[in-house]
Amino acid sequence: MKKYIPILAIALVFTVLLTGCNFNRLGADQYYVQIKGKGHKVTDSGFTRYEYRLPAYDKDGNKKQLEFSAEKQLREGAYLTLYVKEKKGVTSYQEVDKKDVPPKAKEKL
Repeated sequence: MKKYIPILAIALVFTVLLTGCNFNRLGADQYYVQIKGKGHKVTDSGFTRYEYRLPAYDKDGNKKQLEFSAEKQLREGAYLTLYVKEKKGVTSYQEVDKKDVPPKAKEKL
């Protein structure tokens, strides 16, 4: 039975990877922003990205100015959850419905 434990552990890790676990979100703080204005278009080595610098708020309404980039122009008025790590900055983002933004963050946006 003990010889099956490593095989089961590897299978579990493989399953987690296949289900789309985003490691950029693990251990990250969540902040909320609303897209206001167009992103600044940057083209580098044939790749285009759009940079944003917006005020963001955590679930308690605490403000933090954050910078992040996207592969496309983000929709005006869209609400995003930003995943932020202290040393790396914004590591990931996801569009959310307005109703999913915590009340204290929503009133500041």
